[in-house]
Amino acid sequence: MSYTPVLLDGKALSKEIEESLKKRVANIIRQTGVVPVLATVLVGNDPSSEVYVKMKGNACERVGMKSLKLHLPEETTTGQLLAAIDKLNNDDSVCGILLQHPVPAHINERECFDRIAAEKDVDGVTCHGFGRMAMNEPAFGSATPAGIMKLIKHYNLPIEGKHAVVVGRSPILGKPVAMMLLNENATVTICHSKTEGLPEIVKGADIVVGAVGKPEFIKADWIKDNAIVIDAGYHAGGIGDIEISKVKDRAMAYTPVPGGVGPMTIATLIMQNVESAEIQLFKNIKLQSDIEGGVVELAETPALL
Repeated sequence: MSYTPVLLDGKALSKEIEESLKKRVANIIRQTGVVPVLATVLVGNDPSSEVYVKMKGNACERVGMKSLKLHLPEETTTGQLLAAIDKLNNDDSVCGILLQHPVPAHINERECFDRIAAEKDVDGVTCHGFGRMAMNEPAFGSATPAGIMKLIKHYNLPIEGKHAVVVGRSPILGKPVAMMLLNENATVTICHSKTEGLPEIVKGADIVVGAVGKPEFIKADWIKDNAIVIDAGYHAGGIGDIEISKVKDRAMAYTPVPGGVGPMTIATLIMQNVESAEIQLFKNIKLQSDIEGGVVELAETPALL
């Protein structure tokens, strides 16, 4: 049986999203005189984290927002980081806060994540935000899982009634994407590197999400024909968590690595910061947005709390 696989082009979609965000940011500035700000907090000198923070700052600039970069030394304590987050929570000019993961091992990362105010949790990392998202209530979802869902929906791929297997259980990727798929009426199985009989479980999946954090851990021969293959991993050499090169020709759809999930993570983070700015700066007024030369009224954004 032959297939015409769909390449899920996250890079192209992220550019479309940024173009729409430019208009929304311009509208915020026009109506309030305030330029939305995303605060990024980086602790230590991890080279990869520094690159990621720079990429997020560049994305802010592309859509007309400001990026406030707070770089703390490696020896920063949990208490000092909590104090820095408190300061950002109380800064009315800051619409969103991103604490770059991972922080140094001596810091209680979960305590620091949960210190971020819910209305500024644009990266979807707090327990409160996860709980609301899991209950299908308004909340900012974790950026990578939310980006995956936007990518799937953009290409009109089937989710309802399908069996999705998520390989990975991290609190900012595996668990939230499983809940998001469940909220879209998929039947979801969560697995991980220690799951017994993993190849056979994956073979039953209509949707496979690789989020285990190990290079090409998920083998091509585990995946059935005509499955939707989402690879959320990225490792040295430009490979992901799945043997994409060996399965892409018989998949219904697949994400390239790089250029699939990665760009959607940043685009989703920036979009959620714009949404946070609209909520905080407009409060209960209706927004006016110039779209394709016309003026369109947008409904009030639901409260997050």
